[in-house]
This record gives sequence, structure tokens and C-alpha cells, in this order.
Amino acid sequence: MNENTVPDVADIFVCARCGFCCHGETTVSLDERDQERMIKALGLTREQTQARYWRVTGSVVQMQVRDGHCIFFDDQVGCTVHEGRPWRCRQWPLHPSMLADEDNYRTITDSCPGLNKELSYEQFCRIFQALLDLGEGGKFSG
Repeated sequence: MNENTVPDVADIFVCARCGFCCHGETTVSLDERDQERMIKALGLTREQTQARYWRVTGSVVQMQVRDGHCIFFDDQVGCTVHEGRPWRCRQWPLHPSMLADEDNYRTITDSCPGLNKELSYEQFCRIFQALLDLGEGGKFSG
């Protein structure tokens, strides 16, 4: 990418749908837009979606965890709600902390096959910062 080229997320990341980020005992909280996007992608009612896939504690809505991974992760196909996934999942692994800490960048890059490993840390930071400056920070769609 030269200085006149408009950056694209694909310059630094293309989701491989490997599911590494879907594993663990923690889950993702869903804001109202996440909930609506998920309901639409699943083609279910709010009540059906909540009963099958969400954990609701007070006003906090989260995706359920099953067998040590997100309820929507399938070993054969990856994310089964990819088009309706929450913004936090859309953003990951491109987290702004990568710009402030090269060790954090290296740790995340080592765990995610979707990150462009041909770029230097400086090149990655330049492109990622340009995307953030363009307001693309919440629009990663991997």
C-alpha cells in the first residue's frame, strides 16, 4: 500500500474462520444491534433466539458457551452465525491495543491465521491506524 492508496481491512486481515477466537469459557455480550442482527441472521423470533442461544442475566445478554466454545461454533463450518455475529466478533482480532504494544500484536498474530504475516509491525500499524482514522474501527467484517 502506498501513501495514496485507501486502506482496506483485507490489507491486514481476512478471517480464516478457524474458530480459535471462539474457544474458551468466556463469552461475548450483545448490545441491542447485535441482538437484532443475530435474530435476523438466524430467522428466529427474539424469544426463540434467547431460549436457544443466549444467557440473560438482568439486563446483560450474552451468547451461551457449550463444550468450551461459543454456542455458534461448529468444528466443521466454523461460525454458524457469521453474518449475524456481534460487533466484538467482527472487530477481533483487530484490537487497538495492538498499536500500543508490539508484544500484544505478536501474541495475537501468532494465534490468528487471518492476519497478514507478510507485513512488518510498522506496516501493520500504519494501515490499521489509517483504517481507524477513516472510522473503519467498528466495521471490520472479516
